[in-house]
Amino acid sequence: MTPDPTRARDGASGRQAGAGPPVDEAPAHLFTNIHRPCLSIRPFRLHLVGMLQITDDLSIADWELSETFTRAQGPGGQNVNKVSTAVELRFEAARSPHLPDPVKARLRRLAGRRWTTEGAVLIAVQDTRSQARNREIARERLAELIRQALVAPRKRIATRPTLGSQRRRLVAKAVRGTVKSLRGRVAGDPE
Repeated sequence: MTPDPTRARDGASGRQAGAGPPVDEAPAHLFTNIHRPCLSIRPFRLHLVGMLQITDDLSIADWELSETFTRAQGPGGQNVNKVSTAVELRFEAARSPHLPDPVKARLRRLAGRRWTTEGAVLIAVQDTRSQARNREIARERLAELIRQALVAPRKRIATRPTLGSQRRRLVAKAVRGTVKSLRGRVAGDPE
């Protein structure tokens, strides 16, 4: 008799699959959440459910922030290959109605490589083994970066050099010229 490919046999017991659990085995659905391996390596995206308070007058709306969780590098103990503890916080800075244009320009300069071509700021944190703590750190770093961008730089006021500083510069220049002139060959010295 040829085996029917549509009817599978169950492991070592050789019984037909779907014939019901044997008496000495527990139903398989009790263990699916415990022993099922994670097959997806795509990061999990979560939108924050709260505003990020920057200052008393400025807060960032939740639609401008999103988080991505991935597996962190480095030590992790028993959870190193199971738990996605690293967080990547994304702030849509260019589209933000809460930030004025000069603040956005300063934020872009301060963010450097963390500024994307779409106009978002990415902050990646994997400092701790706790996902919640990494989220807090990422939010704190973003708030501090925005606070730095809120401070407008003071305009430089051009001043004239003082008379004393001009004299010191000329004296130092004369001394340096004398030292350099003494470095040449001596006139009466044979080669």
